[in-house]
Amino acid sequence: MDINQAKEVLGIEFDFIINDLNNTIRYLNLPKDAQILDVGTGKGYFAIALALNGYKVLTGEPESDNSTYAGQDWRGNCQKTGVEHLMEFKHFEAQDMLFDDNSFHAIFFAGVLHHIDENHRTRVFQESVRTSKPGAVICFFEPNQNGMKIIKEHDSSHPQPANPEKYAQGLDLSSEKKKGDFFDSFIFRKASISAQ
Repeated sequence: MDINQAKEVLGIEFDFIINDLNNTIRYLNLPKDAQILDVGTGKGYFAIALALNGYKVLTGEPESDNSTYAGQDWRGNCQKTGVEHLMEFKHFEAQDMLFDDNSFHAIFFAGVLHHIDENHRTRVFQESVRTSKPGAVICFFEPNQNGMKIIKEHDSSHPQPANPEKYAQGLDLSSEKKKGDFFDSFIFRKASISAQ
């Protein structure tokens, strides 16, 4: 199945978010054997996009999260798109990850940072840096003005987007921002060993 077929199967909500996210996945061009972490599973949409691009994905969210965004039927969506064999799920906290140092080539937060308590966001960055390999990508997708307009039509209480750059201060990361139609990508790169 490709992204367009997944849009037909998963519907308008997947269609709304996936173009900007998929463009960034392709732009990053990670090796197919990359160790990838998707933080904040939700309905599984971003993990599905990664899997449809040929990546195995570890995804998860806090077991204690009882918000409307957590505990969704991500597994059912993976089955509908035929990618469940590329997915692994674990419960974990983004600000206190249970993973070893230097575990991942890429860590993604698709529409997640603005749902994390602001007091924990700097720690989330620190944990992402700790658990990512030298040269790794840490990428945040946050809704832009166009995206928020549509989101607010369906959920007027939805939190405002976060600016990931605010929480990366003092960390040895290079960064770039890619504007999308509805979601902007904030791409941080950890220094490689040779650059340290």
